[in-house]
Amino acid sequence: MGIAERLSDIFVAGLFYSIFDFIQHKFGLFSIKSGVAVWILLFLFTDFLWYWYHRLAHEVNILWLAHIVHHQSEDFNYTVSARITIFQAFARSAFWSFLPLLGFPAGMITSMLIIHGAYPFFVHTRLIGKLGLLEYIFVTPSHHRVHHARNEKYLDKNYGDALIIWDKIFGTFQREEDEEPAVYGLTKPLRTYSFLWQHFHFGIELFFAIKRQRTWKNKFAVLFVRPEKIDPSLRAEAEERFKVKPNNIGVQMDKSLNRYVKWQMILLLIGLFVFILFEHYLQIGFEIGFVLFTLLTLINCGAIMEQKKWIFYLEYSRLLLIAIGLLIIYPKLIVIALLFILFSVLAYYAKPVKKYYFGIIYSSQE
Repeated sequence: MGIAERLSDIFVAGLFYSIFDFIQHKFGLFSIKSGVAVWILLFLFTDFLWYWYHRLAHEVNILWLAHIVHHQSEDFNYTVSARITIFQAFARSAFWSFLPLLGFPAGMITSMLIIHGAYPFFVHTRLIGKLGLLEYIFVTPSHHRVHHARNEKYLDKNYGDALIIWDKIFGTFQREEDEEPAVYGLTKPLRTYSFLWQHFHFGIELFFAIKRQRTWKNKFAVLFVRPEKIDPSLRAEAEERFKVKPNNIGVQMDKSLNRYVKWQMILLLIGLFVFILFEHYLQIGFEIGFVLFTLLTLINCGAIMEQKKWIFYLEYSRLLLIAIGLLIIYPKLIVIALLFILFSVLAYYAKPVKKYYFGIIYSSQE
């Protein structure tokens, strides 16, 4: 999830800056200049808008669709902070568009969002206990553990991002109780490793809920009611329709399978780092190819952990993208010839290659 989010940021961050700049110059109510007091005011406005985006993202289905991925993990650690989708990036930026409307310049807003966005990373942890006086002012790991819990007592609480004062003002604050440890994840856990299903399952459930309604008014209303109003049985209906079989998450995976997934993720992280570092020097065709390869790999890794057989065809797709990338970098006749020979051999020996592939990856299943 984090890899996909970092990758998408490369392409949308500049877009948000342009939107903020356009709103400020065309519709800004004031022309605000930088200053110490102005930066403090911008921080308070940013955090206030986040509180209301975050709260509504839990109370309105169309926004929960963008935010649900962040709450799917049944662990609570620093990796959870990276569980953000491009849908959420657009949704929360719509709320932050009030800042340029007030007159804050795009440069200040973007700088503040970087600072403001860095803070929540550190509250996604179980390693830090309560922090004394800081608990009264700032969002702490203790406060945010409550927010991510699915215990009934903790549901829909502690929406703040940096300051906890908004929750106390608007009545959504809940202290972490020692006698009730947090249990993390969705109230109806998502028992699958599927990268695609994690992104789109709630959208599919909403679609089925809308289909059940008879009038356009009721269909439209489904998008804006609270998530708990959606019939829980729609999850099972969606899983059956798309042949998604829930897994026993936490079951020990075969070592060879686990190692294959692990090394893919390590290499992908290294590739992402290099890609971000040299993104400005790369051709657009290579960038598109890298994005597609990354998304296929993320889908592939989830499917491997679920021991799906169709991953074999994804492997061919990834090889094809690598071949296209090589041709973009080295458009030489020798490269074309070697790639043609490679794919000819793979096509001719597809069945034995497939059997050998599954024998390595799913050795415990063969």
